[in-house]
Amino acid sequence: MAIVTRTRDRRSVVIHVVVAEDMGLLRGALCAALSSEEDMRVVADVRRVGELLTVIRRSRPDVAVLDLVPELPDPVTVMTRIGVEAPGTAVLAMSHRWTPALVEAALAAGARGLIGKDGSLADLLRAIRALAAGERAIDPAAAVAVLSPTEMPLTARELDVLRVAAEGLPLKEIARRLFLAHGTVRNHLSAILRKTGARNRMEAVWRARRDGWF
Repeated sequence: MAIVTRTRDRRSVVIHVVVAEDMGLLRGALCAALSSEEDMRVVADVRRVGELLTVIRRSRPDVAVLDLVPELPDPVTVMTRIGVEAPGTAVLAMSHRWTPALVEAALAAGARGLIGKDGSLADLLRAIRALAAGERAIDPAAAVAVLSPTEMPLTARELDVLRVAAEGLPLKEIARRLFLAHGTVRNHLSAILRKTGARNRMEAVWRARRDGWF
């Protein structure tokens, strides 16, 4: 865990934490682990990210631990509003996999820390303490994602087709929008599924967004 930018010291102060995680078992485990630390107190936990702002306004925690998924923008919108409405609360964003687009979106929205969900509890605790002390905590995997982005296997035309397909349009409308023949669009979609390893076009869209291809 890389810790940088020290700005203030909050030693000997109990750190108030809010946890936002949609998986009940994981949320419960996180809360139990954090609450077992002498210098931490979980003041609230929520399942839906939309509930987070209400809880933060009420409890004013030092750190909000937020599960971040590639299907933006809801968590990013919430992080931006936290920065405006509760600037004293530092956001620690968690993700299963960091991509350049996800890192950029999280930092632009005001996240002070980024951590992988497959990391250790010790890493999480260090990150929370760092944020509470006014520092930043960036998971090395997030930094590597920016320096070594996933190679984009699609051609420019295939990417155009996938962008339009992301709107949920039928094959006929995709072809009309891009001035292509139906068969050409069908061939492009088949190539997209093959190259991305996706089972259907929506999964291909999800992977493209996850890896920052558009």
